[in-house]
Amino acid sequence: QLQLVESGGGLVQPGGSVRLSCVVSGFTLDYYAIGWFRQAPGKEREGVSCISSSGVATIYADSVKGRFTVSRGNDKYTVYLQMNSLKPEDTAVYYCAADSYCSDRYSAYHYWGQGTQVTVSS
Repeated sequence: QLQLVESGGGLVQPGGSVRLSCVVSGFTLDYYAIGWFRQAPGKEREGVSCISSSGVATIYADSVKGRFTVSRGNDKYTVYLQMNSLKPEDTAVYYCAADSYCSDRYSAYHYWGQGTQVTVSS
């Protein structure tokens, strides 16, 4: 059974940093791209970043370019989203999702984690 579990969210001040983790089980990252999405109250889920199954290709939403970095751990089961220079508008529930290829459309992903809350506030 394919599962994804996010962790690392919390309350952070504007300008601060946080690192989210997505740990997968039931499969390895060799065959799946991992996308990060976020959803703020009253808003649609939006794509934030994605890392390909090879771990080489990465994509970012314009709103987070230069501030967020997606990477894979040395194992074959963990993906990180390093978020720096956080802004109040980054406040959302962050989800990781898996599928064969990167896409900025949430409907393209078949497997999802439960989400972790990130709140940026002073």
